[in-house]
Amino acid sequence: MSTATAGKVHPAPRPMSKEERKVIFASSLGTVFEWYDFYLYGSLAAIIASHFFSGVNPTAAFIFALMAFAAGFAVRPFGALVFGRLGDLVGRKHTFLITIVIMGLSTFLVGVLPSYDSIGMAAPTILIILRLLQGLALGGEYGGAATYVAEHAPHGKRGAYTSWIQTTATLGLFLSLLVILGVRTGIGEEAFKAWGWRIPFLVSVVLLGVSVWIRLQLNESPAFKRMKEEGKTSKAPIKESFGEWGNLKIVLLALFGLTAGQAVVWYTGQFYALFFLTQTLKVDANTANILIAIALLIGTPFFVLFGTLSDKVGRKVIIMGGCLIAALTYFPVFKAITHYANPALEAAQASAPVVVIADPAKCSFQFNPVGTSAFTSSCDVVKSFMARNSVNYKNEAAPAGAVAKVKIGNQEFTSFEGTGMPSADFAKKSAALNKQLTEAIRASGYPAAADPAKINSFMVVVLLVYLVILVTMVYGPIAAMLVEMFPTKIRYTSMSLPYHIGNGWFGGFLPTVSFAVVAATGNIYDGLWYPIIIAVMTLVIGTLFVKETKDVDIHD
Repeated sequence: MSTATAGKVHPAPRPMSKEERKVIFASSLGTVFEWYDFYLYGSLAAIIASHFFSGVNPTAAFIFALMAFAAGFAVRPFGALVFGRLGDLVGRKHTFLITIVIMGLSTFLVGVLPSYDSIGMAAPTILIILRLLQGLALGGEYGGAATYVAEHAPHGKRGAYTSWIQTTATLGLFLSLLVILGVRTGIGEEAFKAWGWRIPFLVSVVLLGVSVWIRLQLNESPAFKRMKEEGKTSKAPIKESFGEWGNLKIVLLALFGLTAGQAVVWYTGQFYALFFLTQTLKVDANTANILIAIALLIGTPFFVLFGTLSDKVGRKVIIMGGCLIAALTYFPVFKAITHYANPALEAAQASAPVVVIADPAKCSFQFNPVGTSAFTSSCDVVKSFMARNSVNYKNEAAPAGAVAKVKIGNQEFTSFEGTGMPSADFAKKSAALNKQLTEAIRASGYPAAADPAKINSFMVVVLLVYLVILVTMVYGPIAAMLVEMFPTKIRYTSMSLPYHIGNGWFGGFLPTVSFAVVAATGNIYDGLWYPIIIAVMTLVIGTLFVKETKDVDIHD
């Protein structure tokens, strides 16, 4: 018995074979470990900064900290080009063996890298190099794993099979949080900050060994193997992928009509949610990590659910549905998270209005992912303080050239003009102003931290699970759809670039963009406009121009 699709006859769906289970397990497990490695830096950024950026002047420290954060995201598309080309020339299996070795060794080396106190400026420089290597490796890993699994999957099961790859990023984040929490609890906070933070990085060498051993046992993808035997492999994958308009058009549609929206929904549901809990709502880091981890654990099976469903109803309708629901519900959901996680902050925002009076010409949009600018105007100084302390405020225009002021209740505070000021003087004046403003907002009811006794953990987890389910809607079917959009000979290269530009740039810079929006507008929820606008863009372009792919024969 067989089924006919897209003018071809395919075998009827059958149970997963032992070899196919092995392929999925090996590809997914290795990718879990890669994401684990990649997320460790993000989870431990504050502690790492204290070891590698200490002793540097404040401006240089700021530059290095932002560069180290951004480096891994920024180079992912270049990793997609390098390893995508290699995967289309020599094969899928050997390429993602290389990526996992680079990823694992880079992560291990972070764990043994001497601190700034030991080797000076070499420490942050080497750290950034290792982050670049991590990003390059991750740029090549995902496309290889997704392509490899899809090319092993029987027709009608690609969404189900590749959805296991889609669980890996969430499971990698979950694993990193679990290891960090375990080590932190086991040795105590003081020891963890001093030296214990290195343990999760060192553990990665064990994960690397297991991953390499498993992947060495795999065979090459049947689709690539057959194409190579027939002499039909591409001689110039990059040129064919991006130098010919017919394929470049599909790459652009994949980026703007699929992966950009998928990325912001994914990063909002997992990373921005964690950032919002810890940085905006001031929930204790351990508590926030536990709440996120529980939500991830509950929500992860939905990746497979939506991946499998996409084999029946189509990939596009599920992905577009996730973007639509996210755009419609983000504001009420994040306001509800505030209500249940930090009710005192919610009350202060309603009862203690704050006004920033400043010359609009001196107020910057504080987006600076590579650390090349310092925001030192009188307006930027106070707006940055308000954004960091989750204080909602209104903007009021001041005369041109005026020094910014802040009204908190009946009190008024004058900022200072820090542009061109020596760093030591700037730091001293900032500390004095911050002390005054902090005392004023505390007196107005703005809490220094969320009260653990008043956190409704159950409701916060419910809301976080909802956000994760939206992630699974857009992310579960996307690997199968990207694979199905491109021909075998340039598939690895063509699908990897839009995926990593979408996730590395549109998604990776979401917290930075959102912070800048909040600082500019004065509303802690306005950072959500960034993912909402990108999700709506993808919804429109994807609905109008991207074709459904579930019945495509990927072996053509």
